[in-house]
Amino acid sequence: MVKEAMLYEKLDGGHVRCSLCSHRCRIAPAKRGICGVRENREGTLHTLVYGPIIAANVDPVEKKPLYHVYPGSKSCSIAAVGCNFSCTFCQNHEISQMPREEGRITGREMAPREVVDRAIRSSSTSISYTYTEPTVFFEFARDTGLLARREGMKNIFVTNGFMTQEALDASSGWLDAANVDLKSFRDEFYRRHCGARLGPVLETLRGMRRQGIWVEVTTLVIPTLNDDASELRDIAAFIRSLGDEVPWHVSRFFPRYRSQGLHPTPVKTIERALDIGREAGLKHVYGGNVPGSDSDNTYCSSCGNLLIGRQGYSVTANNLKGSKCGRCGTKLAGIFEEEGKRAGR
Repeated sequence: MVKEAMLYEKLDGGHVRCSLCSHRCRIAPAKRGICGVRENREGTLHTLVYGPIIAANVDPVEKKPLYHVYPGSKSCSIAAVGCNFSCTFCQNHEISQMPREEGRITGREMAPREVVDRAIRSSSTSISYTYTEPTVFFEFARDTGLLARREGMKNIFVTNGFMTQEALDASSGWLDAANVDLKSFRDEFYRRHCGARLGPVLETLRGMRRQGIWVEVTTLVIPTLNDDASELRDIAAFIRSLGDEVPWHVSRFFPRYRSQGLHPTPVKTIERALDIGREAGLKHVYGGNVPGSDSDNTYCSSCGNLLIGRQGYSVTANNLKGSKCGRCGTKLAGIFEEEGKRAGR
């Protein structure tokens, strides 16, 4: 279904200005924005991805990764094609770059109500807009999210964080949590490897915190590109400025897409990043793509009690009483099932 887009203005000469993401594309008639899925048709901006869903799965919420949102729960996860970034190391480039590289927009047509019903049938406690960039299919995500909230479910963005303040404002009241990729703390990295800029991502993170959206941050640590200790310290310090309770996921890189010439991230590099995060005062720093490591576990920041144990996507939270440590009573920040009540609906 082709539908008029949200968040744009009409300009002279039939041009439009999209204000959904921080590229703020000026789009000429019959042309598309950088994302490849928003098209100017005779002076009206249309979204081309309201309905065609390229991926729909039921995932553990930990896969997002979100470790402080209903641990051990299911999240109904959907994506449309397209992205407003062009990351050289993209893990899902086959679908994120499809509109630009292949000129195709495809997927199974679904309505927001169908997605919500699918989530209900799967006993999911949340719906995740993920795999590609949810900002570019914002209209569909918003309509689905509003329905999901009426059913008592949470809504999650897994995002590169290149949203505008207008998009954040339009997320108010239905977006509950987000995992935001903070890919680097150098603007040059964003420009060279992502086709974007750093500043708007930092502003989105600050804006989400102001709005009360639960935030977890992921950094894919890439050898020679963003693994310098000074840069990792800068990232950790910025996250600390958002709040010491904000989780930081530092994840191993494996060569993909246009970064095949690089090596996988050494485990020692991840261990160093974990230490840097802790030294910066972050209460919860997690290692990603490190099988067998205890860096996936959640510990009480006050007494060190193991609260949530993780082995892959197997989760045990026997030492967590609602959202509090079972030993000392310290509250764990995040979105948790209230003691004695079922999470979600």
